[in-house]
Amino acid sequence: MSVAPERSRLRGMVRAAAAEQVAASDHCELCGTPIAPEHRHVLELRTRELRCACRACSLLFDREAAGGGHLRLVPDRRLRLEGFVLGDELWDALRIPVDMAFFFESSAEGRALAYYPSPAGPTESLLTLDAWTDLVAANPVLTTLEPDVEALLVNRARGARRHYLVGIDECYRLVGLIRTWWRGFTGGAEVWARLAEFFEDLDARSRAHTNAAGAAERS
Repeated sequence: MSVAPERSRLRGMVRAAAAEQVAASDHCELCGTPIAPEHRHVLELRTRELRCACRACSLLFDREAAGGGHLRLVPDRRLRLEGFVLGDELWDALRIPVDMAFFFESSAEGRALAYYPSPAGPTESLLTLDAWTDLVAANPVLTTLEPDVEALLVNRARGARRHYLVGIDECYRLVGLIRTWWRGFTGGAEVWARLAEFFEDLDARSRAHTNAAGAAERS
């Protein structure tokens, strides 16, 4: 994989995340129409940048053939994954050096990619095919991920064990939050308070989805 395109993609992710964290755009970035703070996003597949979309543009791009193959509407599905199977051994096999990460299927790469948020922006982690295959086998809901625009978001920080299936814009929002508020080596009290608020809000906006196999395993 070429280094230059990868760096360009990461810069795009950082810009999108930072823009989301500061303030929502007050205009649709596709047609210029004024929009409300709560709105949908469209993903530019080549750069992986998000664009704010009004309701009309969201409906337009809510079709597989729309966007000329380079723009995709980010789904607004949010699932709080109960009974999710991800023990310490499997987590170690995923090779994530921190306790938060998101995973998505990249149509360009033809494989799953793993990123973790950091003070410098999103950082890619080496993800082995076997580890991802094992994770999907234990959690069939992952087979429903829409490539590029939906992700598995994992939070294991400070003893948490939270797992979500969300639109990629939620992951960018998390990246922007950490990049904006992280201080020093441990982050500081402010960023951890904001992270707690982020996940509480995400919990409130998510629908519970139970992995029957995982629930049985824990009972």
